[in-house]
Amino acid sequence: MNHTARLGLLGLAMVLSACSVLESDKIDYKSATQGATLEVPPDLTQLSRDNRYAVPGTTVSAAAFQAGQSAKTSNTSTAAATKIGDVRIERNGNQRWLVIDRPADQLWEPVREYWLENGFNLVVDQADLGILETDWAENRAKLPQDVIRATLGKVFDSLYSTGERDKFRTRLERNAAGGTEIYVTHRGMVEVYTSAAKDSTVWQPRAADPELETEFLRRLMVKLGVSQEQSKAVAAAPALKAATVRMASVNNVPVVQMDEGFDRAWRRVGLALDRTGFTVEDRNRNDGLYFVRYVAPGTDKKEPGFFNKLLGGGSAATPPLKYQVVVRSQGDATTVSVLNEAGAPESSANAERILRVLADDLK
Repeated sequence: MNHTARLGLLGLAMVLSACSVLESDKIDYKSATQGATLEVPPDLTQLSRDNRYAVPGTTVSAAAFQAGQSAKTSNTSTAAATKIGDVRIERNGNQRWLVIDRPADQLWEPVREYWLENGFNLVVDQADLGILETDWAENRAKLPQDVIRATLGKVFDSLYSTGERDKFRTRLERNAAGGTEIYVTHRGMVEVYTSAAKDSTVWQPRAADPELETEFLRRLMVKLGVSQEQSKAVAAAPALKAATVRMASVNNVPVVQMDEGFDRAWRRVGLALDRTGFTVEDRNRNDGLYFVRYVAPGTDKKEPGFFNKLLGGGSAATPPLKYQVVVRSQGDATTVSVLNEAGAPESSANAERILRVLADDLK
């Protein structure tokens, strides 16, 4: 190709790029598919899940069925709610979730399509668990939108990076009224330099973004039939103030204490587990139990590169530990603690670390 032709193509790219800048949105995700090997400290692991609980329309375990039948309806929650048609959004502090008066088997495909339409690949797509999880993706709308960078970004897609990656988990749970509750939680990573010379980087966790969670819930409302204007009005409504959360010790066992009743505490703990990356193998709402897997930080000296983890790689050098996170309430007071795999109170450093991670998110 001669020099004149190359200049002509570059000019055309610049014109098209300028148009795209004018039409850019605040959210434009592209899933991460490759990248340099970047190290990240050991984190809460993502492992294969056991098929022991389900959303409606699929096989369900006896424990999960009993939990679903005996669960209190979400209508008894004291969280504020706004309803449009058969869709409403409930809120508690900085947390939001949807309640839809439809069975989950009717919602699964629309919700799945929704994430694919928004530029994500799915790494967990299991209707029997009621869980969809995206891979790590970059919000390209955060890139500087000057003409030169926008043009080069179109031609050489990997030339520019925001230095941030996002992952979203969607969880569908049925309620006693026959409807479905949908929770969306966010996890983030950020790339940081490891030296003053800025010649190497690592990926580190960054705080979850409740505004991103709310925005994706709002867009999901539109997918489910709510208008853009109605969804914006509902999502912008003020939230109730979250109840006080504090770390404590009871009989030399670390606990988290929450000044609220079981319904709201159960939801908040579930959202915190999703946000902080725990693998929840099963849950029994009737007994207030989440069954989780955990890998302690620093126990795996051969931690794989970050993008290796993003694409499903991992190390089996350190087997995960199984715990039960138990939610117990008396009136408007709730205690969250950790039990070992056998169901005995756990007072180890791991238990305290798990609870502190949850407490930090719950605050």
